[in-house]
Amino acid sequence: MEEHISTPNGTADKARPSGLKKVVAASMAGTIVEWYEFFIYGTAATLVFSKIFFAAGTDELTAILASFATYAVGFIARPLGGMVFGHYGDKYGRKKLLQFSLVLVGGSTFLMGCIPAYNSIGVWAPAILVTLRFVQGFAVGGEWGGAVLLVAEHSPNDQRGFWASWPQAGVPGGNLLATLVLLTLTSTLPEDEFLAWGWRIAFWLSAVIVFVGYYIRTKISDAPIFLEAQREAANTIAVSYGVFEVVKRYPRGVFTAMGLRFGENIMYYLVVTFTITYLKVVVEANTSTILWLMLAAHAVHFAAIPLAGRLADRIGRRPVYMVGALTAGTWGFYAFPMFDSGDNLIIVSAIIIGLVFHALMYAAQPATMAEMFPTRMRYSGVSLGYQVTSIVAGSLAPIIAIALLETFDSAVPIAWYLAGACTLTAVAVYFTRETRGLALETVDSADARAEALRLGTPAPPAVRT
Repeated sequence: MEEHISTPNGTADKARPSGLKKVVAASMAGTIVEWYEFFIYGTAATLVFSKIFFAAGTDELTAILASFATYAVGFIARPLGGMVFGHYGDKYGRKKLLQFSLVLVGGSTFLMGCIPAYNSIGVWAPAILVTLRFVQGFAVGGEWGGAVLLVAEHSPNDQRGFWASWPQAGVPGGNLLATLVLLTLTSTLPEDEFLAWGWRIAFWLSAVIVFVGYYIRTKISDAPIFLEAQREAANTIAVSYGVFEVVKRYPRGVFTAMGLRFGENIMYYLVVTFTITYLKVVVEANTSTILWLMLAAHAVHFAAIPLAGRLADRIGRRPVYMVGALTAGTWGFYAFPMFDSGDNLIIVSAIIIGLVFHALMYAAQPATMAEMFPTRMRYSGVSLGYQVTSIVAGSLAPIIAIALLETFDSAVPIAWYLAGACTLTAVAVYFTRETRGLALETVDSADARAEALRLGTPAPPAVRT
């Protein structure tokens, strides 16, 4: 049974919780670290892995396609990580699971930098790469839900969209860092040396970055609303956690979250991953130029996300998300002709436009999804909605785009693919309830009363904060 009580906007407590900025910093530190490692793989999949981990003599687009297939393995692992981390994160706390995920993703990324090339160990090279990619994806799958909830559950009701968007900004922040490292390496090393050993430095640096992120995360604690939920659970005879419980009790929230995620996720990986391939193979831009363009675009994206988050607090989650979905659906029709111009200013403008449209969706996601589920199963709910969708969205987007490009020798089908995905997300937004200013205690109260009704026990009074 799903019950939702709305509260008037503006009635939330405007007092900023003590230490909120420290919580935001801790969440962002880990998010930047983990997405640095996740996205450095995505960039390397185009620039490096297709050349050194697969058999020589393979057609360039085919080799890149095989490389992206290993890239997709990380997305397949993410829902599993989200379910496992969500279950234990709802039971034992967000902080502990976040620290573990950071170590796991850092170790797997470091080891990727140690894998011998195909010409040394043959098929064992891609096999080891796939295994480590799975571990990396599993850890990242558990990271997102914990990081955004740590902030969302500490945030004032009327500012949750803004503060919870900062961990989202950690994604372009990590990508910015990854691009900067790769740009430095490709600019200072000849291409043969970069392919031989230089790229490995970017992966080995993860050990240093993980240490910094882990230390920062030791300085924060779980939110009071979560600690209260833990105390109540300890006094309850039977309390359920995990993916099956959240699907059973909150199916609308789970499937709506998946719809919200679908177009956004495809949009992002077309812009930041497939664009690199398109510019490299079709436009024939050099690697350093591509990385400089992506660096500028990631910087704008980083700044745009918190601004969109604040806008979601002022006018609502639904209108901001809807504008993002509708504008993102048009991007492919003019972005690829802009790329084909070969003019760097026009190319970077197309990338930036795409990431600004994406920010309108991505910034509103944490608050919107957090407000769909009660505290006792919030980690599981948001992780399931966010990560499962990645299998059929972001993981396949570059693969589908390359296949369409090979088949039709045109980017127009890719534009239609993106437009269809964003249309589905726009439909999900239409059916999403507006939750701007909603107190999380209200959601917990509705959940407790629904459980009491189901079990035939006295219902607690409704909480309207």
